[in-house]
Amino acid sequence: MSIEYAIIVKNQTRLESLIQRFNTKSQAKFYIESLGGNFADYELEHEIFYASLNSLQSQLSKLIKYKIVDRTYVPSFIFSEKNLIVVIGQDGLVANTAKYANNVPIVAVNPDKQRYDGVLLPFDSTDFIQGIEQVMANDYACEKMQFAEAKLNDGQRLLAFNDLFIGPSSHISARYKISFQEQSEEHSSSGLIVSTKAGSTGWLSSVFNMAYGVTGLFEKDLKPKRLRLKHNELVFAVREPFQSQVTQTQIVAGIIKNQHKLTIESLMPNSGIIFSDGIEADFLRFNSGSIARIGIAKETAKIVLNKHQ
Repeated sequence: MSIEYAIIVKNQTRLESLIQRFNTKSQAKFYIESLGGNFADYELEHEIFYASLNSLQSQLSKLIKYKIVDRTYVPSFIFSEKNLIVVIGQDGLVANTAKYANNVPIVAVNPDKQRYDGVLLPFDSTDFIQGIEQVMANDYACEKMQFAEAKLNDGQRLLAFNDLFIGPSSHISARYKISFQEQSEEHSSSGLIVSTKAGSTGWLSSVFNMAYGVTGLFEKDLKPKRLRLKHNELVFAVREPFQSQVTQTQIVAGIIKNQHKLTIESLMPNSGIIFSDGIEADFLRFNSGSIARIGIAKETAKIVLNKHQ
């Protein structure tokens, strides 16, 4: 089926968010500079982003019709097989979009290589059009990314492109029973992060950075190792597990494969939550009586690869 429309997905810049908050640019500038901040950096970031976006639109308009969708509307937007998606922004925007993309191919564009790592952004405004042409010709290489899935015993389900968080909705201890590979124990912790391969370089990496940093106090020659996950694997890590007479700390990390499931039973009377990809509004309530089974979802996302990289 031929591609009829490109959907450009973008997010507000930090400057736009500040202006929305303070009504005018001058008021936003006064606020930032009164606190000793560098407002010029917000302006520079904004200018570079829109220079990339304008270049992208100019090139795209010569090839295909397009629509622009703000990130806030992505969950309610219906993507079809007649679309291709162009994401321009940070890596996290790819994750936010992929969950709703319905397996439509995504050409991910890094608007500012000096500012964004671009782990999930193989293109920039100078070469993305090659990816567009390849998708339109149905001759493109892509990386199929699998989602993590949290499924509750009441049938509710939540997907994550990068990671799931299971724990408290505020700064209190999470209480739950955890079961993995025929082992079970009760936990009191700051919650769990379950990450896909795509997400393993993000939030999860900060947990391992902390672990290596603390261990480095005692093991001076310890060298951090890079976690290498396969697409059909998830990794989980328990944050700040606390050992007591009733809580244990033996199950603190592990690799979830197709044949394995991580089972979490909530022991929290209230304030328990599961949310995905850092979006707190995209969540399931996870209170006493709820049991979540975490594993690989059947859904995938297609991230178009840059053949010249």
